[in-house]
Amino acid sequence: MYDPKSMKAEEFICHDEILETLAYAEANKNNEELIDRILDKARLRKGLTHREALVLLDCEIEEKNQEIYALAEQIKKDFYGNRIVMFAPLYLSNYCINGCLYCPYHLKNKHIARKKLTQEEVRKEVIALQDMGHKRLAIETGEDPEMCPIEYVLECIDTIYSIKHKNGAIRRVNVNIAATTVENYRKLKEAGIGTYILFQETYHKKSYETLHPTGPKHNYDYHTEAMDRAMEGGIDDVGLGVLFGLELYRYELAGLLMHAEHLEAVHGVGPHTISVPRIKPADDIDPDNFDNGISDDIFAKLTACIRVAVPYTGMIISTRENKECRERLLHLGVSQVSGASRTSVGGYAEAEEENSAQFDVSDNRTLDEVVRWLMDQGYIPSFCTACYREGRTGDRFMSLCKSGQIQNCCDPNALMTLKEYLEDYASPETKRIGEELIRRQAEKIPNEKVRGIVYKNLEAIEQGRRDFRF
Repeated sequence: MYDPKSMKAEEFICHDEILETLAYAEANKNNEELIDRILDKARLRKGLTHREALVLLDCEIEEKNQEIYALAEQIKKDFYGNRIVMFAPLYLSNYCINGCLYCPYHLKNKHIARKKLTQEEVRKEVIALQDMGHKRLAIETGEDPEMCPIEYVLECIDTIYSIKHKNGAIRRVNVNIAATTVENYRKLKEAGIGTYILFQETYHKKSYETLHPTGPKHNYDYHTEAMDRAMEGGIDDVGLGVLFGLELYRYELAGLLMHAEHLEAVHGVGPHTISVPRIKPADDIDPDNFDNGISDDIFAKLTACIRVAVPYTGMIISTRENKECRERLLHLGVSQVSGASRTSVGGYAEAEEENSAQFDVSDNRTLDEVVRWLMDQGYIPSFCTACYREGRTGDRFMSLCKSGQIQNCCDPNALMTLKEYLEDYASPETKRIGEELIRRQAEKIPNEKVRGIVYKNLEAIEQGRRDFRF
């Protein structure tokens, strides 16, 4: 029986409930009256149930689909404005004892280059990232308790935060590592992490166990219940995601939204972010070996349905996707993008001699090119980390987001951090475009006092001062 308040994975991700939901959506995909009611509810900006979202996903009425896309874009603007948060992944180690069939880090892969960064190598990677202009990182590792214990991850976090190079500093470290214990989540919280990210890969239990034949990740329940342990350990910002292409996308969307409903029901706050990766080519991985790949059109509709179903949640698209796909998804709800990413261990500081990448990158542009592209699209590239550093996390962030008050902080912070980037890292053309964007956007700040502080801080940044935030 489906129970979003249950702490058992098979009850809050209920297989029978998902099958009933898929049947209901199929039966009502042309029910215009029902679809209109769901859209009216979505316009209230308070979210949808997994069953309502699946009806929209299956909708075959083109006019209604255009309404879904338009509503997704408007909801994103209402909660996140035209800001796009920037980040980069940092791979610390690719040693792994799991047997995941979709990942080249799997234990049986004997020809991929296995690497683990020393603290000096971490330092070099961070300096290279700082020299690009990055302020926010997501650290990534394989699962290997001997080669990559929690103590190593904690030491790396400490090293990352300690490095101040020129005007560079990493101000937020998000963590994407394997499911672990409450005690270890407490240690990560104490280390000052931002969001804890863990992709489910697939919510279909039988498929999950087939795709993870060996290793600790084979345990579906332990993996699926990880976010509850993380929150018990004090981490109130968590990030969900599935790897689209492993299982039927309709099943995955239902499971993903049920997981979000569970977090809201039990902890009073849903996921801070939802990532939408698709399986991509890698060292010994061919996406064509999987039967559930999705087209760009389906991918776009999935993104739009997630946005209208969970309007307050940040949505992430990585450099797995190419420029054209990322550009399309920016209009349908995405609020965070990576830039100039390397998915190999040690890939930022030195040219890669041996392949240690987790997947092939489709968008190979520099960070400067990505920043300029976003500004050309009318977006404000934001390097802001203020909410985490000011304690606006978990339910505190969500309450401000739901009320719309968060924009009183976010827009000014985005402009000030963009100004830092322009002063320290941008090419002349990017700086020219950015300065004009900041001028236009600063004039629109509605609160006169806030607007005055922003102007003052922008001048101080030109004089060499850094790290202003509301």
